[in-house]
Amino acid sequence: MSAATASGVVAGPRRGRLNLGRVALWAFLILISLIWLVPFAWAFATSLKPDTETTVAPVSWRATKESFESYKTVFADGNIARWWFNSLLTSTLITAGTLLTASMAAFAFSRIRFAASNILLWLVLAGLIVPFQALIVPLFQLSDSLGMANTYWGIILPQMAAPIAVLVYKRAFDALPADLEESALIDGAGPWRIYWQIWMPLSKATTAAVGIFIFVFAWNNFIWPFVITSSRDLMTVPVGLATVNSGYGALYSQQMALAILGALPLLVAFVLFQRQIVQGIANPGIKG
Repeated sequence: MSAATASGVVAGPRRGRLNLGRVALWAFLILISLIWLVPFAWAFATSLKPDTETTVAPVSWRATKESFESYKTVFADGNIARWWFNSLLTSTLITAGTLLTASMAAFAFSRIRFAASNILLWLVLAGLIVPFQALIVPLFQLSDSLGMANTYWGIILPQMAAPIAVLVYKRAFDALPADLEESALIDGAGPWRIYWQIWMPLSKATTAAVGIFIFVFAWNNFIWPFVITSSRDLMTVPVGLATVNSGYGALYSQQMALAILGALPLLVAFVLFQRQIVQGIANPGIKG
């Protein structure tokens, strides 16, 4: 009886402390989420206002008459559908190409012993130090000499080099058990079959996480598509949004409507694949 009482005395405060800590954590996370949502909510509220009320003082969240007229005007007079298509096409191909090349390079570094592998891996690490902006001029000259300026391939190919993706895949491949590879080699499987039929299926969480981050980065990238293209038909969402001022003047409600529409596909992607993002970060290797 006394032991049970002692156990209850000890367990009760501990459970209370745990519950209090969890409540505090959830409260903090909710607060951070609300702070993050404030700019998005303000942009949406502004997009519903008439243009004459977007710059009035004092600032107000509500308008005298809210409507979706800005969205109708954007779809009728703007090129948001074309920007969506260009961003979706280039981002998808960039993601697919990056996943293939990065995973193959990581497999070679992780499972194949060859001369100068450590030197090449250090060169990949060095790629994290060099900012992309420092490579714009030589990349443009190279792309222009190959006839890729002002083309989809000019947007896609230079963005497929992602050293961070190689390192993430290598970490995931290093965590996989070597017994699987040895068994496959005994059964007569070659390196390509081991990579494609064993390593990649076991790294689905890593592939999902890397793919989503690469897609988001490619979708949001402004500087390279802006530099390599000059045709309005090749504009991506960020480049198109940069031309809104010249196209619509100071119509802030339409600018906010375009910003909301430009970010909408990314929000949908995060909602649909948030579990894969968390799993890819927390569990890069095989589950067991």
